[in-house]
Amino acid sequence: MQYESKTKPYAHQQIAFEKSWQKKNFALFMEMGTGKTKVAVDTFGALFQQNQIDTVLIFAPKGVYDNWFSKEIPQHLSEEVQTKIVRWQPSMTKKFQEAMRDLVFRKYREPGFLHILVMNIEAMSTTKGATTALRYLKDNPNNMLIVDESTTVKNSKAIRTKNVVRVSRLAKYRRILTGSPITRSPLDLFSQCEVLDPELLGFKNFYTFRNRYAVIRQRSLGPRSFQEVVGYQRLDELNLKIDSFSERVLKEDCLDLPKKIYMKREVEMTGEQKKLYKQMKKLALAQFDNGELSTTQSVLTQIMRLQQIVCGHLQPDDGTIQPIKNNRLSELLEAVDELQGKAIIWATWTHDVLQVADALRRRFGDDSTATYYGGTPQNERQAIIEQFQDEASPLRFFVGQPKTGGFGLTLTAATTVIYFSNAYDLEIRLQSEDRPHRIGQTKPVTYIDLVSTGTIDDKVLTALRNKINISSEVLGEKAREWLI
Repeated sequence: MQYESKTKPYAHQQIAFEKSWQKKNFALFMEMGTGKTKVAVDTFGALFQQNQIDTVLIFAPKGVYDNWFSKEIPQHLSEEVQTKIVRWQPSMTKKFQEAMRDLVFRKYREPGFLHILVMNIEAMSTTKGATTALRYLKDNPNNMLIVDESTTVKNSKAIRTKNVVRVSRLAKYRRILTGSPITRSPLDLFSQCEVLDPELLGFKNFYTFRNRYAVIRQRSLGPRSFQEVVGYQRLDELNLKIDSFSERVLKEDCLDLPKKIYMKREVEMTGEQKKLYKQMKKLALAQFDNGELSTTQSVLTQIMRLQQIVCGHLQPDDGTIQPIKNNRLSELLEAVDELQGKAIIWATWTHDVLQVADALRRRFGDDSTATYYGGTPQNERQAIIEQFQDEASPLRFFVGQPKTGGFGLTLTAATTVIYFSNAYDLEIRLQSEDRPHRIGQTKPVTYIDLVSTGTIDDKVLTALRNKINISSEVLGEKAREWLI
């Protein structure tokens, strides 16, 4: 069909659209920055014009779902498609309740409009969110469901995943979108594909799927016995199944983007840091040898504590912050002094985000810096992005937590990314790297990691740059190597 999009598609976007738009179930596995959101917008615009749907439900992570509402849909959807769009709010104001009534209940709807509800995926962990989504699709069967960043539902046991799967059963058309469908292992695919249709992979539950494609051994650690996935099998078979209902797009195959440049700046630990680091490492090893660190999460917690010391603070279980004299902030400021243009600075902990932002504002002025982390009000986030992207704006430094701002945002105004600290999650690293490195970027992007040599910093960075998922590396005896 001839669908007139508001924005001209790239060749790879047009191919993905033509291949998928009429399919009931489809996965857009398009790498970050290749424009998968536009393909999804064009798809529901075309289906609406063909009288196939009049309702769309979009799930996306916090920080991303607002982008659908305020930028992506207005930018790409055909001018010929009239819309009624509502962005989910957990607080039921009178205005929001009225907007939801006009969206959900058919008797209140205006004919001739495409009705769109954009929800943050986190709301699907709540009864209110799940009930609303179910009612919305049940009352409006000519509908489409889109799950953006679908790895948010990779855990088959999570309440969020179970609720999204329940909702998906009411959808006429279903789409999942992600650039990295596999972040930990091929087993990540099951729940994502279950949202589309459990029959696509041919397995009724996760365990039969796992038994088919994973190699499992019985392991023991101290008094605890557990099943460990030690490898994978029949992946060619799995890939063939996935290929039948998906489109895979890599940036290197379709976009002539400028290169990525990786650098490292060494940070010398203070005497106090070295002393505390040695003590924490000794304690962690003792706990491991005594069988107290018997789960992946308990080992990762110790790794996190070592990282905190290296970054210049400790945060015990009670949530209090204990600052430690360190050189990391001064090294960051030296790096920033050498920069031209705008920069993104990622830090894992809220304490570090606020500390970095405060230091930058003191040096470069209050208007130079914005923070984007869990505590940033939702209604301020889009304005921050727009200001940062505006060349004329004095906003030069975007300081954020990658778990909050590292997904779905376009930050191509930046040509430098500095990692004040790194999380151990590979997906978060990959996503945060690609905020500036996507469609619209015309200059090389430089990535600078602050690293204290000979510490956990080195190990985490080496693993991330080699695209190793750390959580899969800290089972059994492998865990000890991370604590040495």
